[in-house]
Amino acid sequence: MSKRVTSAPGGLDGFDRAILRALQADNRRPQRLIARDVGLSAPAVQRRIRRLEAEGVIRANVAVVDPPRVGQAITLVVAVEMEREGRQALDAAKRAFAAADEVQQCYYVTGEADFVLVVTVPSMAEYEALTRRLFFDNREVRRFRTFVAMDRVKVGLSVPLGAAAPPPRRGAPPGRGPRARAR
Repeated sequence: MSKRVTSAPGGLDGFDRAILRALQADNRRPQRLIARDVGLSAPAVQRRIRRLEAEGVIRANVAVVDPPRVGQAITLVVAVEMEREGRQALDAAKRAFAAADEVQQCYYVTGEADFVLVVTVPSMAEYEALTRRLFFDNREVRRFRTFVAMDRVKVGLSVPLGAAAPPPRRGAPPGRGPRARAR
């Protein structure tokens, strides 16, 4: 019985990381091509992808949409400071921010702010309406600061996975090399 070789936190080995790199670059790429590139069989890649999904490593398969092309021309970063940091107030704020379609990302943070939000809206009038709903009408929000993005220099959800593994050795004797350990 071969042992699964892990090389990183979360129990991911080099094959898992290579598969994740490929999926982060293009999750519509055929698994047979990913298999060829990482040095596994297509069924082995398929099993690994299923396991990564079941374990929650792969959280979603989505299309990345360009906000200005769908009428969401303005991106804002908003730092929100709460009046109190009680559990109920924080949980209520998390629910409100998560429920707002305009909020693309919400982070509960340390430092001067309690939350940092990334927001997209079609106009400043829409943002004003959002501020009334999320901030001014909420007694638990002490203040908020808005930063208007002038340019979306880098936007992404890809997670760094460390250095790429060396390519699989071609012609390695059976039972030796990365393929034997990956089964």
